Amino acid sequence: MGEISRWFLWTWIILISDVRSVMLPEITDGTFIDECVKEHNRARSSVNPPASNMMPMSWDEDLAITAREWATKCLFEHNPNRRRPNSNSVGENLWVGYPPSFFNVLGSIKSWDDEKQYYDFDSQACTKVCGHYTQVVWASSNKVGCAAHLCPDGIKETDFGRKESVIFVCNYSPAGNMNRRKPYKSTGWTTADSGSSYVGILVVRPIALILTFVAAYAVRHFYPDVFCYE
Repeated sequence: MGEISRWFLWTWIILISDVRSVMLPEITDGTFIDECVKEHNRARSSVNPPASNMMPMSWDEDLAITAREWATKCLFEHNPNRRRPNSNSVGENLWVGYPPSFFNVLGSIKSWDDEKQYYDFDSQACTKVCGHYTQVVWASSNKVGCAAHLCPDGIKETDFGRKESVIFVCNYSPAGNMNRRKPYKSTGWTTADSGSSYVGILVVRPIALILTFVAAYAVRHFYPDVFCYE
């Protein structure tokens, strides 16, 4: 193969790789929508302590459109005009990443959920950033719409402002993170308590059942007239 042919081959491979690396899902993509909703609900269903009033989250097209419009700004700041007409205010989470190939829905939302390690439910104290987490698990925020956008010239207000990057925006309705309010109501027990209850079910109940049979047999053996049949 000649040098020119090799050059064209490698150029073609590089171009194809570049195209594939910047292909991001549209807000109408079924897999994208499913991943966004499922990952949010996974985080919401695994809160500790467990919630008594957590609503399941579902997709909202209008919120996704709002998220997409703001994402095209390539600006790492919250949208100040994200209120919906005749509706409550809208919550918002932002994620940015470089290079673009690093982006995936599950990892982005998980990074928000991982902030729970910095949040104390009882005191509502936050040792680091945890506002993304509390919005994800805000019990009454039952609608979500997300969008991912490629920013060829980088994202303003970030450390990689001139590098091709991805911004991922999720909008929520009703908005969460209300002052002096916990994200959800607790059931009053923790996952550790849950584990203890399972042990009780698996161990105590069988023992109780065995003792019941033993007692019944003993009574029937030593006091046969106690049982009456019709």
